[in-house]
Amino acid sequence: MAIRSDKLRRGFKSDAESICREIREEMGLSLVERLDPLALAAHLEIPAVALSTCGHPDIVRHFRGKAQRRFSAVTVFITETERVILYNDFNSPGRRNSDVAHECGHALLLHEPRPAFTSGGCRDINHVCEQEATWLGATLLVPYDAALAIARANLSLEAAATQYGVSTQLMRWRLGKTGVVKRVAAIKKMWGR
Repeated sequence: MAIRSDKLRRGFKSDAESICREIREEMGLSLVERLDPLALAAHLEIPAVALSTCGHPDIVRHFRGKAQRRFSAVTVFITETERVILYNDFNSPGRRNSDVAHECGHALLLHEPRPAFTSGGCRDINHVCEQEATWLGATLLVPYDAALAIARANLSLEAAATQYGVSTQLMRWRLGKTGVVKRVAAIKKMWGR
Protein backbone atom coordinates (compact mmCIF):
# COMPACT_ATOMS: atom_id res chain seq x y z
CA MET A 1 0.00 0.00 0.00
CA ALA A 2 2.30 2.75 -1.11
CA ILE A 3 0.63 6.10 -0.80
CA ARG A 4 2.71 9.12 -1.59
CA SER A 5 1.82 11.74 0.99
CA ASP A 6 2.95 14.47 -1.40
CA LYS A 7 -0.06 13.58 -3.58
CA LEU A 8 -2.44 14.45 -0.74
CA ARG A 9 -3.33 18.09 -0.17
CA ARG A 10 -2.34 19.72 3.09
CA GLY A 11 -4.90 18.87 5.76
CA PHE A 12 -6.36 15.91 3.88
CA LYS A 13 -5.38 13.34 6.53
CA SER A 14 -7.18 15.34 9.24
CA ASP A 15 -10.18 15.75 6.94
CA ALA A 16 -10.24 11.97 6.39
CA GLU A 17 -10.36 11.36 10.15
CA SER A 18 -13.21 13.92 10.43
CA ILE A 19 -15.18 12.24 7.64
CA CYS A 20 -14.58 8.89 9.34
CA ARG A 21 -15.87 10.17 12.70
CA GLU A 22 -18.96 11.68 11.05
CA ILE A 23 -19.83 8.56 9.03
CA ARG A 24 -19.27 6.21 11.97
CA GLU A 25 -21.48 8.41 14.15
CA GLU A 26 -24.23 8.33 11.49
CA MET A 27 -23.93 4.54 11.38
CA GLY A 28 -23.96 4.22 15.18
CA LEU A 29 -20.40 2.89 15.34
CA SER A 30 -17.65 3.95 17.69
CA LEU A 31 -14.15 4.67 16.39
CA VAL A 32 -12.90 1.33 17.66
CA GLU A 33 -15.64 -0.93 16.27
CA ARG A 34 -15.26 -2.92 13.07
CA LEU A 35 -16.89 -1.29 10.04
CA ASP A 36 -18.52 -3.44 7.37
CA PRO A 37 -17.84 -1.71 4.03
CA LEU A 38 -20.96 -3.27 2.47
CA ALA A 39 -23.01 -1.73 5.30
CA LEU A 40 -21.25 1.57 4.58
CA ALA A 41 -22.19 1.34 0.89
CA ALA A 42 -25.80 0.61 1.90
CA HIS A 43 -25.71 3.57 4.31
CA LEU A 44 -24.55 5.77 1.42
CA GLU A 45 -27.35 4.26 -0.71
CA ILE A 46 -24.86 2.83 -3.20
CA PRO A 47 -25.67 -0.70 -4.37
CA ALA A 48 -22.63 -2.97 -4.07
CA VAL A 49 -22.69 -5.86 -6.51
CA ALA A 50 -20.45 -8.92 -6.28
CA LEU A 51 -18.70 -9.85 -9.52
CA SER A 52 -19.85 -13.47 -9.13
CA THR A 53 -23.46 -12.30 -9.48
CA CYS A 54 -22.94 -10.25 -12.64
CA GLY A 55 -24.54 -13.01 -14.71
CA HIS A 56 -21.97 -13.39 -17.49
CA PRO A 57 -20.18 -16.75 -16.97
CA ASP A 58 -17.18 -15.89 -19.19
CA ILE A 59 -16.47 -12.70 -17.24
CA VAL A 60 -16.84 -14.50 -13.92
CA ARG A 61 -14.56 -17.33 -15.09
CA HIS A 62 -11.97 -14.84 -16.36
CA PHE A 63 -11.76 -12.91 -13.07
CA ARG A 64 -11.94 -16.04 -10.96
CA GLY A 65 -8.90 -17.46 -12.73
CA LYS A 66 -5.67 -15.89 -13.95
CA ALA A 67 -7.07 -12.36 -13.97
CA GLN A 68 -8.30 -12.41 -10.37
CA ARG A 69 -5.68 -9.89 -9.21
CA ARG A 70 -6.34 -7.57 -12.16
CA PHE A 71 -9.71 -6.40 -10.94
CA SER A 72 -10.58 -5.23 -7.44
CA ALA A 73 -13.58 -2.93 -7.66
CA VAL A 74 -15.00 -0.14 -9.76
CA THR A 75 -17.68 2.48 -9.41
CA VAL A 76 -20.06 2.51 -12.36
CA PHE A 77 -22.13 5.64 -12.83
CA ILE A 78 -25.68 4.95 -13.99
CA THR A 79 -26.49 8.67 -14.09
CA GLU A 80 -24.54 11.76 -12.99
CA THR A 81 -25.44 11.05 -9.38
CA GLU A 82 -26.45 7.36 -9.32
CA ARG A 83 -23.65 4.86 -8.92
CA VAL A 84 -23.07 1.15 -8.34
CA ILE A 85 -19.98 -0.47 -6.87
CA LEU A 86 -18.92 -3.69 -8.62
CA TYR A 87 -16.40 -5.60 -6.51
CA ASN A 88 -14.40 -8.78 -7.01
CA ASP A 89 -15.73 -11.19 -4.41
CA PHE A 90 -13.12 -13.78 -5.42
CA ASN A 91 -10.46 -11.73 -3.60
CA SER A 92 -9.74 -12.37 0.07
CA PRO A 93 -12.21 -10.86 2.57
CA GLY A 94 -9.63 -8.29 3.76
CA ARG A 95 -8.91 -7.23 0.19
CA ARG A 96 -12.64 -7.01 -0.65
CA ASN A 97 -13.27 -4.84 2.40
CA SER A 98 -10.46 -2.51 1.40
CA ASP A 99 -11.70 -2.36 -2.20
CA VAL A 100 -15.29 -1.51 -1.25
CA ALA A 101 -14.14 1.05 1.35
CA HIS A 102 -11.94 2.63 -1.35
CA GLU A 103 -14.91 3.00 -3.70
CA CYS A 104 -17.02 4.43 -0.84
CA GLY A 105 -14.15 6.86 -0.28
CA HIS A 106 -14.58 8.15 -3.83
CA ALA A 107 -18.28 8.73 -3.15
CA LEU A 108 -17.71 10.47 0.19
CA LEU A 109 -15.13 12.74 -1.42
CA LEU A 110 -17.53 13.53 -4.27
CA HIS A 111 -15.01 12.54 -6.91
CA GLU A 112 -16.57 13.17 -10.27
CA PRO A 113 -17.06 10.41 -12.83
CA ARG A 114 -14.51 10.21 -15.59
CA PRO A 115 -13.88 7.91 -18.52
CA ALA A 116 -11.99 4.77 -17.58
CA PHE A 117 -9.85 4.95 -20.71
CA THR A 118 -8.22 7.64 -22.83
CA SER A 119 -9.07 7.95 -26.52
CA GLY A 120 -5.94 5.85 -27.16
CA GLY A 121 -7.29 2.98 -25.06
CA CYS A 122 -4.99 3.48 -22.04
CA ARG A 123 -6.28 3.60 -18.45
CA ASP A 124 -7.10 7.17 -17.45
CA ILE A 125 -6.24 7.42 -13.76
CA ASN A 126 -6.49 10.52 -11.62
CA HIS A 127 -3.72 9.65 -9.17
CA VAL A 128 -4.71 12.32 -6.65
CA CYS A 129 -8.29 10.99 -6.46
CA GLU A 130 -7.01 7.42 -6.17
CA GLN A 131 -4.62 8.32 -3.35
CA GLU A 132 -7.37 10.20 -1.51
CA ALA A 133 -9.84 7.31 -1.84
CA THR A 134 -7.20 4.83 -0.68
CA TRP A 135 -6.31 6.95 2.35
CA LEU A 136 -9.95 7.59 3.30
CA GLY A 137 -10.94 3.95 2.73
CA ALA A 138 -8.17 2.75 5.05
CA THR A 139 -9.08 5.41 7.62
CA LEU A 140 -12.72 4.31 7.58
CA LEU A 141 -11.64 0.72 8.24
CA VAL A 142 -8.98 1.50 10.86
CA PRO A 143 -9.45 4.98 12.34
CA TYR A 144 -6.71 6.60 14.42
CA ASP A 145 -8.50 5.67 17.66
CA ALA A 146 -8.69 2.01 16.60
CA ALA A 147 -5.00 2.00 15.67
CA LEU A 148 -4.17 3.52 19.07
CA ALA A 149 -6.27 0.89 20.88
CA ILE A 150 -4.48 -1.86 18.91
CA ALA A 151 -1.06 -0.47 19.85
CA ARG A 152 -2.03 -0.06 23.52
CA ALA A 153 -3.34 -3.64 23.65
CA ASN A 154 -0.16 -4.82 21.91
CA LEU A 155 -2.23 -6.95 19.52
CA SER A 156 -0.37 -8.92 16.90
CA LEU A 157 -0.69 -7.71 13.33
CA GLU A 158 -2.67 -10.83 12.42
CA ALA A 159 -5.06 -10.50 15.36
CA ALA A 160 -5.66 -6.81 14.66
CA ALA A 161 -6.23 -7.46 10.95
CA THR A 162 -8.71 -10.23 11.75
CA GLN A 163 -10.51 -8.07 14.31
CA TYR A 164 -11.00 -5.25 11.78
CA GLY A 165 -11.56 -7.43 8.70
CA VAL A 166 -8.58 -6.09 6.77
CA SER A 167 -5.40 -7.53 5.33
CA THR A 168 -2.23 -7.58 7.44
CA GLN A 169 -0.72 -5.30 4.80
CA LEU A 170 -3.39 -2.64 5.34
CA MET A 171 -3.15 -2.99 9.13
CA ARG A 172 0.65 -2.63 9.06
CA TRP A 173 0.30 0.43 6.85
CA ARG A 174 -2.31 2.11 9.11
CA LEU A 175 -0.34 1.41 12.29
CA GLY A 176 2.76 2.86 10.65
CA LYS A 177 1.10 5.92 9.12
CA THR A 178 -0.73 6.86 12.30
CA GLY A 179 2.49 6.63 14.31
CA VAL A 180 0.65 4.99 17.23
CA VAL A 181 3.14 2.18 17.79
CA LYS A 182 6.00 4.65 18.27
CA ARG A 183 3.82 6.88 20.43
CA VAL A 184 2.76 4.03 22.74
CA ALA A 185 6.35 2.74 22.95
CA ALA A 186 7.62 6.22 23.88
CA ILE A 187 4.98 6.57 26.60
CA LYS A 188 5.80 3.12 28.00
CA LYS A 189 9.50 3.97 27.97
CA MET A 190 8.84 7.30 29.71
CA TRP A 191 6.87 5.53 32.46
CA GLY A 192 9.36 2.64 32.66
CA ARG A 193 6.87 -0.04 31.63
